[in-house]
Amino acid sequence: MTDYQHPPASPEIVAKGLAGRATADLATSYELCRRMNAAHGRTYYFATRFLPRSKQRHVHALYGFARYADDLVDHMDLGWDAARRRKALEAWSQEFLASLKTGRTDEPVLVAVLHTVQELGIRHDDLRAFLDSMAMDLEITRYPTYEDLSHYVYGSAAVIGSMMLPVLGATHPRARERAMDLGVAFQLTNFLRDVAEDWDRGRIYLPLEDLEQFGVTEADFHARQVGPRFQRLLASEAERTRALYRRAEAGWAMLPPASQACIRIAHHLYREILDRIEAADWQVFHVRAAVPPTRKLAVAARELLRPSRP
Repeated sequence: MTDYQHPPASPEIVAKGLAGRATADLATSYELCRRMNAAHGRTYYFATRFLPRSKQRHVHALYGFARYADDLVDHMDLGWDAARRRKALEAWSQEFLASLKTGRTDEPVLVAVLHTVQELGIRHDDLRAFLDSMAMDLEITRYPTYEDLSHYVYGSAAVIGSMMLPVLGATHPRARERAMDLGVAFQLTNFLRDVAEDWDRGRIYLPLEDLEQFGVTEADFHARQVGPRFQRLLASEAERTRALYRRAEAGWAMLPPASQACIRIAHHLYREILDRIEAADWQVFHVRAAVPPTRKLAVAARELLRPSRP
């Protein structure tokens, strides 16, 4: 479960990690991760509040890990060029991977992340895969096929679903597959919602083979107009994403009852973003789809009243 909304990154967040380098105590580090989550992953943060309190800080830590790396890749508000972003990401990634071996870190965000990884036994290969995909974002701006995009999304989103399983307490042998389906569905939803923002960053996360199939060109992106061909393209991408949501539903019953409401809430709210993109006639350059707070509360109330399956 992850939420890549790509808003302008906070200079304060970067300053905390890249300047000073003072060791943060564990509580302070978790609080820093929580604030990052609350500020930038609002739907994700909202759903997390329906987990047992003892689990929430671990979600914040994993979000802090993902968000910090993503900020280093997309840090345009400080005027960083690609070379500087690459250097920062490489240094931060090396420090993190070293901390997995030593069990120690002085980096303020990573104090909580390392504690969560150690306490819950988060898979190290999932963490490395995520960092590999973040590095891809510094080099790759187009994906010729869905298979090519899937390679990126495996590291940027599928493994986030996998990392969440120890937090949620899932032990079912097929839970990882369904969690990864949901992570990818979240990411593909964000790609559709954020077409305009990604284009402004010079990226297209829709497979080029799909653009060709529907007769859409980069000139359509440049014109920032969604005509009938572009609408059909987006509708096709949305249907692919909805299929992943449907497949992920099987994972609900694979979770402990205490974790099911949180995931159902996140699942429904993210899937509703697709409905709102469609309701806006797919005008992704002019409308950024979002679920209003009142609707979030209504979905949460419904899912909290719904019996969880043991």
